[in-house]
Amino acid sequence: MVTLEKTIEVITTSCLVTNVADLTERIESQIRHDSELSWSIDFTNVHIVAMRKVDEDFREQTSRVNWFVPDSQILTWAVSWLGARGNERVYGPAFLDYFVRNADINLTHYFLGASQECLNQLLKKLREKRPGIKIVGSHDGYFKNADEGEINGEINRLKPDLVWVGLGTPKQQAWIHRNKEKIKVGAILAVGFAFDVNAGTKSDAPDWMGKFGVLWLYRFIREPRRLFKRYAIYNSVFLWHLFRQVMVSNRSGK
Repeated sequence: MVTLEKTIEVITTSCLVTNVADLTERIESQIRHDSELSWSIDFTNVHIVAMRKVDEDFREQTSRVNWFVPDSQILTWAVSWLGARGNERVYGPAFLDYFVRNADINLTHYFLGASQECLNQLLKKLREKRPGIKIVGSHDGYFKNADEGEINGEINRLKPDLVWVGLGTPKQQAWIHRNKEKIKVGAILAVGFAFDVNAGTKSDAPDWMGKFGVLWLYRFIREPRRLFKRYAIYNSVFLWHLFRQVMVSNRSGK
């Protein structure tokens, strides 16, 4: 049974208090009971929260997100420090795997993102995990803005219950912001790295690194040039503003 929705404000982002099973049930309920609204779900990490604080354009691009779901362990801890009880980390790659295995088999899926090679491998593995899964369509992530009308037309023709978007931050948030009101689906999920992990085209960190909040270190070691700004700047922004928020909360007794 779905409980009342609860969120905790972390800096400027209202994070949903949830866990894997609860989120699955919430999504299924949303699809069943509100077919007219495309519900957007962002699997949110420290980088995204920090960008929403300092980048006005990105904050606008994520202003229509319905649920920010803590995807990183550090953000999950922050939600707990600020008063949540019963919340758990919901890691995008693991959630895609769980949802495919456990959600209603009659739900229909569309996948947008990654290379065609990765996408082909992803769909093959998902069908192996859940024989009978209804994947109605897909499109790789190498398209121009001018192609979006064609993609939207295909999605509206196929009428999937869920659109999984694996374009990476901030591209996937920008795509959802531009197109959320142009497509009629049950839920749109921004899951980033989940396509590569579930396809097996990129390796993920060991589970213990995620549990101890050092997944970022594993990724930084593998791609230092690309990720230096994300971790050196945005992690610092997040920690500074979180520290200030916790101090204010402690002084006010909340």
